[in-house]
Amino acid sequence: MWGVGVAVYFVAVVFRTSLGVAGLDAVDRFHVNASALSTFSILQLLVYAGMQIPVGLLVDRLGTKKVLAIGALLFTAGQLGFAFSPSYGTALASRALLGCGDAMTFISVLRLGTRWFPARRGPLVGQLAGLVGMAGNLVSTLVLARLLHGVGWTAAFAGSALLGVVALVLMLLLLKDHPEGYEPEPLPHQGAAYVRRQIARSWREPGTRLGLWVHFTTQFPAMVFLLLWGLPFLVEAQGLSRAEAGELLTLVVLSNMAIGLVYGQIIARRHTARLPLALGTVGSTALLWAATLAWPGDHAPVWLLIVLCVVLGACGPASMIGFDFARPANPPERQGTASGITNMGGFVASMTTLFAIGVLLDATGDDYRVAFSAVFVLQALGVAQILRLRGRVARRERERLVASRVETVHVPAKSA
Repeated sequence: MWGVGVAVYFVAVVFRTSLGVAGLDAVDRFHVNASALSTFSILQLLVYAGMQIPVGLLVDRLGTKKVLAIGALLFTAGQLGFAFSPSYGTALASRALLGCGDAMTFISVLRLGTRWFPARRGPLVGQLAGLVGMAGNLVSTLVLARLLHGVGWTAAFAGSALLGVVALVLMLLLLKDHPEGYEPEPLPHQGAAYVRRQIARSWREPGTRLGLWVHFTTQFPAMVFLLLWGLPFLVEAQGLSRAEAGELLTLVVLSNMAIGLVYGQIIARRHTARLPLALGTVGSTALLWAATLAWPGDHAPVWLLIVLCVVLGACGPASMIGFDFARPANPPERQGTASGITNMGGFVASMTTLFAIGVLLDATGDDYRVAFSAVFVLQALGVAQILRLRGRVARRERERLVASRVETVHVPAKSA
């Protein structure tokens, strides 16, 4: 069941990241500058981020299968529309539609994991879901890029849209929300009061807020690099060929997949490793970006770019740690809402950075050193919030642990 769900997520990531290998082609096709190009991804992420809380509420109320089906229909229609878009405006509308469908996938897959796996497997299952998503990114980097330059824009994007049709059919035929006998308690319809209560109770939990800021701080450097600006940076600023740049983007994806398995195993065995891993990833990313941007001369050496891409691969797995703070802080009936709040973080940061880089490139005459310095501002903001919330979260987790132990001690006495 979980495999069917992540197959839908895999296709969504293929579509989401397809623009990352087509950025330069989009400039030629739609005759736009850097700011207008970044608008594609910004709008897509704006819709994605704005949909996270509504999607979380929908998943809590309707279940995984219905929400995933709607999402698959929308992101397939968006990819198909992008293939045939004759103008910049229609292409923007197609990416917005794609972002809306994409927004419905990951939260649904997380909910599916909590229904089909025991809680102790949560960190590893979450990292594996992220790993499958990065495999979708790999397909964009390796396959779609070759199709794009082989058969052309329309055929490449329209052909890839067939993946969405296959995923939708598989899901409708095979997917179940939960194992037999484990149906969740039905929730009576309570209108706007229910929505406000779900959001307010999730937000009041420090673990939800810390999860959001961990996701905010860790995800966006790699997301911005893979989604849009990595290829132009490597080709135009670092003087690499498209083939060499594509290999480095592939390295980011492969590094993500390998590190995701390691992080999942570490956190499953040592819960206290969550924050050190997240902050360590942020520090390493900042250090490598600083070294790359400050390197004297026109181009950074290839070995440094390789190390940068390996470290960027840790950003995705580190962002998944945010859900490991939000998950234990909320009961099952709020998991979708809490995950939606957490998942907003990285996409808001990515959207902000995509916009800032586009504006700075236009303002400075394509000075990538200045433009990519926006990464440090967002990282500093996120780290400050993480440090502010970490003590509160640790206290709440200790309180829950003590309460669960007391409950465990009293249950046998009542039975006797």
